[in-house]
Amino acid sequence: MRFIVRLATNMLTFLILSMIFPSGFRVDNWIAALLAAFVLSILNAVIKPILTILTLPLTILTFGFFAIVVNALLLEFTADIVGGFEFSSFGWAMIIAFIISILNTFLTNDLHVQVGRH
Repeated sequence: MRFIVRLATNMLTFLILSMIFPSGFRVDNWIAALLAAFVLSILNAVIKPILTILTLPLTILTFGFFAIVVNALLLEFTADIVGGFEFSSFGWAMIIAFIISILNTFLTNDLHVQVGRH
């Protein structure tokens, strides 16, 4: 259930952010957004743990901010894989990664609270 909620959340976030920032981030349609959310989920499960360990010293030195760079890299990898999903620059990938990280943190914490109440 949590996977489906996060997939739907990321898909909607991609669509909304592409409307808010059309010059920096493009998603052609909901299918591309759904596919990008799915690919990003797989990359987060497989590649992100490795990148997190390899970049841990930098993440510690930057008080966690380098994690945004890792997330942006994964978004760029996703854009390389999924057609109709792209960033105009790595800076835009970092901005979108930052926004998605914040949204997922709030939504995941809210989901845990809601599930814990029932």
